[in-house]
Amino acid sequence: MDLIILIGAGAVGKMTVGQELMKITDFRLFHNHMMIEPVLEIFGRFDGEVVSRLREDIFDAFMKTEYQGMIFTFMWGFDLQSDWDYIKGVSEKFEATGGTVYYVELVADQAVRLERNKTENRLKNKASKRDVAVSDERMIREETKYRLVSREGEIPFPNYIKIDNTNLEPDEVARMIKERFNLPGKSNTEMMNRMFLEEVREDELPLLLEMQVESFMPLYEKYHDECSPAIESIERIKARAAVPNRKYYFIVVDGARVGVINVGHNDPNEHEVSFISPIFVLPKYQNQGIAYAAIKKAFAMYPDVKTWKLDTILQEKGNCHLYEKCGFKRVGEEKIINDKMTLIDYELKL
Repeated sequence: MDLIILIGAGAVGKMTVGQELMKITDFRLFHNHMMIEPVLEIFGRFDGEVVSRLREDIFDAFMKTEYQGMIFTFMWGFDLQSDWDYIKGVSEKFEATGGTVYYVELVADQAVRLERNKTENRLKNKASKRDVAVSDERMIREETKYRLVSREGEIPFPNYIKIDNTNLEPDEVARMIKERFNLPGKSNTEMMNRMFLEEVREDELPLLLEMQVESFMPLYEKYHDECSPAIESIERIKARAAVPNRKYYFIVVDGARVGVINVGHNDPNEHEVSFISPIFVLPKYQNQGIAYAAIKKAFAMYPDVKTWKLDTILQEKGNCHLYEKCGFKRVGEEKIINDKMTLIDYELKL
């Protein structure tokens, strides 16, 4: 199992960047205060030995899961041999599983960090920081007492990056980390657990149309296909929804309607051959594995179907990759729509 260690001084943004990184990778966040806050609450004071034991239990249990890895935050005193030894021990624990350890050091100006020290997200997750005046004083004192920023060339690890995030948003930093280390995206299993398909009611078809237009308009502007779902009428959508044995479903992730899939049979008496047309995900939710998971959900909802069919645009390589990843194979002849666009058929036999 892999490990990402986010290193940096107080309020540099370790937890917040970790939260954003968790959204786009198959890593889960274990930030430092997840153990510190319960110990403070229960014991009424900080107990480093108890915190360390709790961390070890979390590490050991987490390494038995199916996730790609963990994001762990740590304020490293580079002038403390004990901190070097601790990081070495944690790294070796994960490396012993065959995993890779990535080290990300965040640095930011003190004035910026003092502002971040009172943000809503920080105070929500770290009760011990809610007396901001005391927290500010503690943060400044820690920087005076310990060296919390590494020297040039001091970190010897191959998978290491230092990022000055003084003027960077957390999601931007998270993307930099993901791209720098080529980290895998979120697991299909997790997305399947977060998603369900909700049948679209007749009175919700106008909302469906709005989502469809938003999703397909970029393709229409690119190819000017006169059969594009982006310019489909509400009457056409109502007619499709009225076909027996054919249904529209909202794709719902974490309670949000993020797209739509239409599945069913052209022949109301047919139960073994089914079509997917259309399927779309709103632009802001794309590239998260949602369409893949929705197709898999559809397969599970229609266990009697032996053959699935759909078509897509040959020039849209991402779409072709998605369907091939789901197990579809190209069949039939190419259909030239115009000088920019060609449709191809896909089929999957179960």
